[in-house]
Amino acid sequence: MRDEPAIAVQEVCRTFGDIVALDQVTLTIPRGIVFGFLGPNGAGKTTMIRLLLGLLEPTGGTARVLGFDVPQDGRQVRERTGALLEHAGLYERLSARQNLDFFARIWRLGGAERNRRIAELLDRMSLLDRAHETVGNWSRGMKQKLAVARALLHRPELVFLDEPTAGLDPVAAAELRNDLAELSRGDGVTVFLTTHNLAEAEKLCDLVGVIANGRLKALGTPEQLRSQEKGKELTIRGRGFDGELLAQLQRRPDVVEVKTAIDGIKLRLESDAPVAPIVREIILGGADVEEVVRGKGSLEDFFIELMEEEA
Repeated sequence: MRDEPAIAVQEVCRTFGDIVALDQVTLTIPRGIVFGFLGPNGAGKTTMIRLLLGLLEPTGGTARVLGFDVPQDGRQVRERTGALLEHAGLYERLSARQNLDFFARIWRLGGAERNRRIAELLDRMSLLDRAHETVGNWSRGMKQKLAVARALLHRPELVFLDEPTAGLDPVAAAELRNDLAELSRGDGVTVFLTTHNLAEAEKLCDLVGVIANGRLKALGTPEQLRSQEKGKELTIRGRGFDGELLAQLQRRPDVVEVKTAIDGIKLRLESDAPVAPIVREIILGGADVEEVVRGKGSLEDFFIELMEEEA
């Protein structure tokens, strides 16, 4: 079963009465990567996680996780996976070590192994020096890191994380992203991640799937999805971009959008629009150009454009 992908679903459907939560989703996720599952609220992300954990049965199609048929072998799947869903699942009157000790006993880890594993995870999450503190007094970021440690206690091959950095401050979110990247690249654990943070997905994920209205709309690496974004970004730094010049640029057929910036402007262009005529027009319009940078659209640009097409 080690030769099989971490996740393989084929035309999976899940309905709740008249509501179609998943609509013929086909998806293959290799082992040892960080997979980002993106989509608006209500798109079907959490339903997919619950189905892959064997907590919901598919209405149609097939789902295999770590080589197991999910509807038939849900228990084996859950024994080999970890999950952090909507709630951290911590006992706030217990210390960090006591929390992990409790869950390690549930996983039937022996005494010596249990102590080693708890110390290892607390150290990895930079929580070892706070191990005896009551969790209820901790920040949200520290609790979230401990919750990830809880999901990893039994050394799962695959971890499901539903919005793990939601509500964290930028520093705590960055620290947790680094921890998750190390899981995949250092330990070979497959991470299935849902997030609304597109910049986070772009930095962290090896493969990204976008779901909307229960249907998988796009699948690829962040670079592949960015390259599909129709409007290419052009940043022009300088001075003298007055209102008349901005209006003139907005009327060009190859300019999709014009935004002002602190030190210049940002344009979104039609695919393969030539840059030189636009820069020439800006200079003739009286602006002083100091730098021109052309880049592909971001993952966020691609996502927003895809959602606008769905609306």
